[in-house]
Amino acid sequence: MTVTYTARVANARFGGFSQLLLLWRGSIYKLLWRELLCFLGLYMALSAAYRFLLAEEQKRYFEKLVMYCDQYASLIPVSFVLGFYVTLVVHRWWNQYLCMPLPDALMCVVVGTVHGRDDRGRLYRRTLMRYAGLSAVLILRSVSTAVFKRFPTIDHVVEAGFMTREERKKFENLNSSYNKYWVPCVWFSNLAAQARREGRIRDNSALKLLLEELNAFRSKCGMLFHYDWISIPLVYTQVVTIAVYSYFLACLIGRQFLDPAQGYKDHTLDLCVPIFTLLQFFFYAGWLKVAEQLINPFGEDDDDFETNFLIDRNFQVSMLAVDEMYDDLAMLEKDLYWDAAEARAPYTAATAFLRQQPSFQGSTFDIALAKEDMQFQRLDGVDGPLGEAHGDFLQRLLPLGAGSMGPLGRRLSLLRRKNSCVSEASTAASCGCAGAVDSTGVECGCGEPLLDPSLREPELEPLACPEQPAPIPGPTAEPFTTTVPIPGPRAPAPPWLPSPIGEEEESPA
Repeated sequence: MTVTYTARVANARFGGFSQLLLLWRGSIYKLLWRELLCFLGLYMALSAAYRFLLAEEQKRYFEKLVMYCDQYASLIPVSFVLGFYVTLVVHRWWNQYLCMPLPDALMCVVVGTVHGRDDRGRLYRRTLMRYAGLSAVLILRSVSTAVFKRFPTIDHVVEAGFMTREERKKFENLNSSYNKYWVPCVWFSNLAAQARREGRIRDNSALKLLLEELNAFRSKCGMLFHYDWISIPLVYTQVVTIAVYSYFLACLIGRQFLDPAQGYKDHTLDLCVPIFTLLQFFFYAGWLKVAEQLINPFGEDDDDFETNFLIDRNFQVSMLAVDEMYDDLAMLEKDLYWDAAEARAPYTAATAFLRQQPSFQGSTFDIALAKEDMQFQRLDGVDGPLGEAHGDFLQRLLPLGAGSMGPLGRRLSLLRRKNSCVSEASTAASCGCAGAVDSTGVECGCGEPLLDPSLREPELEPLACPEQPAPIPGPTAEPFTTTVPIPGPRAPAPPWLPSPIGEEEESPA
């Protein structure tokens, strides 16, 4: 059964995790105490042999061996290799739990799409969910030792009520050497199609939704099968195991306390128990034990998945949802806050202080700015109102004229002309101060302060288009043809107006 300690760490407090150190079930002590005692026993045996059994010459040779092992044991990258391996195992462990086939979404679709209060409709809904539960049982007994012990044969599945005897005959007569967990899903699809033909499923959209949820359920069953089939590469597991075991085999010799009288470097203290070496063994070997426990969560360890519990829960709630709860609704009535303008649920005395806390509006709502920092700033070199600054943006991009910038300049100049073309009629119609005259006698054309007449741009005179000559009457004249005249030369453009796109600008004389 999974060890759950979530309620113990709901609130952070002083020594919160220290209370978890006293738990035995599912703890690292339960997993590691045998290996720890074995390591400590070997260490003490070597220490006793060095102190009491070896001759002086043998002690000198053993001391050289100790320093050699201590020097080169650090070359084993145990932290690097073990860290990546445990990260991979934990990620794989959680993904396997996400692939557990849960019928909650499927049963909601079944109860909403397969209609009928009679025994026939009830039989349809219960059989559909029984097929889904049967598929989950077949895949779980293929990957979980706990479920296999509960249902070791198909006969046990039949006796448990997940499969009828007629369905068992069809299941066993199906000639396939592969795992047949998918067979109940096919039965589900066939039964859903039959219900559609009988009108129990009222339209094709409902049938499509039902089969989509079935495919999602079946895909999770398939992923469990693939996780059981495709393991973490064996070479990776072997490398990690060899790295940890070889490192602590070297530590058995390299971490021995030597005679301080010999004057070896870093050997001025003589103790019997290597405290920090034992802690290091506890961390690294415990890390390896974590990976060993999580690499296959479908076993019978303390923290493995509760597969039998999930089978019982899923089967019960699915049958309740599609049978007893079908078309079972409470009488509709107005809720408690029907006439309330602002609906707020009450608080108990233990949580009343939460009402005084302001709601979160965003991380920038508490930023305070000075009044002068909140004023809009005009662009550089613009004395008029803020709205006029945008009209001169393209002009600043072309300080030397369009011709000096090539085709790009000519295109930008045309864009500026198109954006600045506003008819006189629309300007006069939108002006709120038409008829106003300033001190110089210039009439205002807009609602903004009047500009100096010298700063006004010269108005562009309309180009004179030659009139189209009338067709010459005669016997050879065709009544439905018109003559298109060749346009005459353009009038000289003002010097501030760039040349149109496609024309070369004349160089100033």
